[in-house]
Amino acid sequence: MSETSMSKDAPKSGDGEAAGDGRINRLRFRKKDMPGGLWLKCESCSGTIFRKEVEEKAYTCPACGFHFTMPGADRVRHTLDEGTWEELFPEIEAMDRLGFVDSGPYGDKIERTVKRTGQNEALIAGRGEVLGRPVVLGVLDFKFLGGSMGEVVGEKIALCCDVARKEGKPLLLFTASGGARMHEGMLSLMQMAKTCSALSKLNEDGGFSICVLTHPTTGGVTASFAMVCDITLAEPGALIGFAGPRVIASTIKQELPEGFQRSEFLLEKGQVDVIVPRDEMRNMLARLIDFGACRPGAAPASRTRAGAPVEPASAPQAHSESPSGSSPGDVAKSEAPETSDTPETHGG
Repeated sequence: MSETSMSKDAPKSGDGEAAGDGRINRLRFRKKDMPGGLWLKCESCSGTIFRKEVEEKAYTCPACGFHFTMPGADRVRHTLDEGTWEELFPEIEAMDRLGFVDSGPYGDKIERTVKRTGQNEALIAGRGEVLGRPVVLGVLDFKFLGGSMGEVVGEKIALCCDVARKEGKPLLLFTASGGARMHEGMLSLMQMAKTCSALSKLNEDGGFSICVLTHPTTGGVTASFAMVCDITLAEPGALIGFAGPRVIASTIKQELPEGFQRSEFLLEKGQVDVIVPRDEMRNMLARLIDFGACRPGAAPASRTRAGAPVEPASAPQAHSESPSGSSPGDVAKSEAPETSDTPETHGG
């Protein structure tokens, strides 16, 4: 028998049959596909981390403590007491009033985002308790079109202010946003004045509000409701600013200091009251809620009921440099951050 005929009769690679010499074909045991998204790379220490380990540590790096952007639903669970969450205004949905089209119709983009995230808008609003203290909570979710502020986000914040004012509860806001949602044009920019007006009314009626700036908070959100609450907190190393470093540098024609858009720099300049690590946030919020309830002019109903004692927490120390050690130009290359999930979203 010729070599040609023998090769035709031999089992093909990957058939799983015994080879001509009696050995099992190695290609029978093919490598199984590895599911994606199991590992993350830390932006600060560049370490490779198991995603589940990061999630168990409230989306912080177990090696260096870098604070990743936390999804809105996880933020609610991490902030409120278990079993106290009651969502408000979930039925309000965005409308494509302008018939806006860029890479595709804005209406189609909203539909895809709703299906992917399982929520109707970028702001999650509701009632709950923080260590037994009743609060009204609003959380911007960056995975929903970059946490951008459109009509619905502005309306929900205004409604949260009304609920907090009428029920005498403190208002907590967590920001993570690329800015105003430019798909809605001037209507999105109008939400800056609307949210500030609602917070002003809450303050005039004796209400109390706290805003926590998380990574990233930029654009029209920074320039509006994020900076006008009674107390402004920030997480370590958070990117906080209005425009991108290149835009600012070209406008003022000056060299910008390193890390000038990080929470540590803003703390030094007095724009942030205190920087609070994520694992200390609940205790700090509970203490501040108690302080707010006892201040002169506070609404009577805002006084907290008896709750769990708050563990004393030492005041976080400021750092002159970003934990990531990178310059502002490395972190923010444009006017607003972009993610692979929402490449079409820019801050306004």
